[in-house]
Parts: sequence; C-alpha cells; structure tokens
Amino acid sequence: MASKLHVRSNSLPNGSHPCSSRVQEQLNNLRNFDVTCTSESVAKGLSMLEDVYFSLESLLNVGSTQKAISDHQSEKCFQEILDGSIKVLDVCGITRDTVMQIKENVRSLHSSLRRRKGDSCIEKSIAKYNSSSKKMRKNVNKLITSLKHLQSKYGILNQHQDLSILSKVIAISMCVFQCLLSFLGGPSKSKAIKWMNKLMQKGEVNSESGNELQLADAALNTLLNEGAKGSQIHASNEQLEALEISIESIESGLENLFRRMIKTRTSLLNILSQ
Repeated sequence: MASKLHVRSNSLPNGSHPCSSRVQEQLNNLRNFDVTCTSESVAKGLSMLEDVYFSLESLLNVGSTQKAISDHQSEKCFQEILDGSIKVLDVCGITRDTVMQIKENVRSLHSSLRRRKGDSCIEKSIAKYNSSSKKMRKNVNKLITSLKHLQSKYGILNQHQDLSILSKVIAISMCVFQCLLSFLGGPSKSKAIKWMNKLMQKGEVNSESGNELQLADAALNTLLNEGAKGSQIHASNEQLEALEISIESIESGLENLFRRMIKTRTSLLNILSQ
C-alpha cells in the first residue's frame, strides 16, 4: 500500500535564497513521494533525503542563514532544532546497525541452507533466525513509537524561514525513518505468514505480493512445515538471496545518509562556535 510523507508545508516568501528554494523543493518532492512497503521504495526515499541534506549544507554556508542561526541560537525553538538534529542522527545510526544485523542473520541462515546438513540443523538455523527477527521487530516498533512522539514537535513552528527549513528537514527525516522502520518491522509475523501462505497455495506469490522480508518469512515457514525438500530449500534460498540484495541496498543508503547528516550536524556546531 502506498502512502505519502505527511509533514505540514509552509511556502517560503518571495525573494528567498536559491539554496532555500532548492531545499524546499526537495522537501516537497519527498512529501509527495509515494512510499510503499518495498525495499526499492525505501531506498529511493533514503536517496531523496540524502539529497535534501546535501542541499541543506549549501544553505548553511549562506551568510544570511548563519546570521539567523547566530541571532536565534539562544531561543527555545533553535535549541529544539539542535536537539532534533542529534536525535535523528541517533535514529539513523540505530537503524543502520539494525539493518547490518539483519544482513548478518540472513547471510548466516542462507549459508546454513546451502550446506544442507539435515532437517534438524536447518530447523535450528531457522529458529535462531526467527528469534533474532522477533527481537528486531520488537525494538523497531518501540523506535517507531518514539519517532511518532518526536515528530509532532518539528515542522510546524512559525520561525525565521531558514530555521523553519531546518525544523522541516528534521520532521521529514523522522517520516522517512518511520517508513523504513515500518518496512523492517512490518505486520505481526503470524499474520504476515498466514496471508503469504494463502497466496502461495493459490500460486499468486510474486514480487508484488509483499516485501522481501515477508516473502522470505513465508518461504521459511513453508520449509519448516513441509520439510527440507529440494524444491523448498531452493525457494527459500532464492528469497533469502533477494532479501540480502535488498538489505544491502538499504544499508548503503543509510551509510551515505548517516555521513551526510554528520556533516550537517558539524556545520551547525561550527556556526555556533564562530
């Protein structure tokens, strides 16, 4: 199901600096971006957000922006922006670490299935993977809840236009991370597997039936229920391989975004130290 990133938008006044206009345009593009539950959509959202931060760095080099930050640095609204910038950076780091752990779990299970050392070994490997996935989903859903509470503070304040843009960037960042975390957390595993198994029985499973995590979970569940048959192992390996590729794409996007966000945070602190 597609959804849009909902963040309140205020147009900038006429005569805005080109850097401000560019950031605003990119923010609008992100707001209008149709987010689906696929890794491709999530990776695209991360790339678009990275572009926002790249343009934001240029805006932070503009004299009028630096003056606005210096003039308002003691005000509560700017302190909230500064606090928000570190919080979204923390969320990005936590999400990146989570994705890295998922990749390692997938690789380990994939390797075990390829070795085919018997049903009991495969069952243990899948059980270990499922246990890790359950813990991951629990942590992810907690993080989503925290993000929802934080997001309400940003993107809606009537501030100086450059400070307002900073606030909106934080708000849209939280939206993008919510979408990514929703992809990782997904629906409860039992519901997802039940739904996917029905599609499998009807022969209707394809790349549009669910995201890569759901497809892999369903294939593994079928493998457990029907035994380690050659065809089921092959199907599970295919889904795990597709999942690994998609996770690597998201991991790369997160790594690039994380570095860009660090640069933005550093630029903000440098302005304050002048």
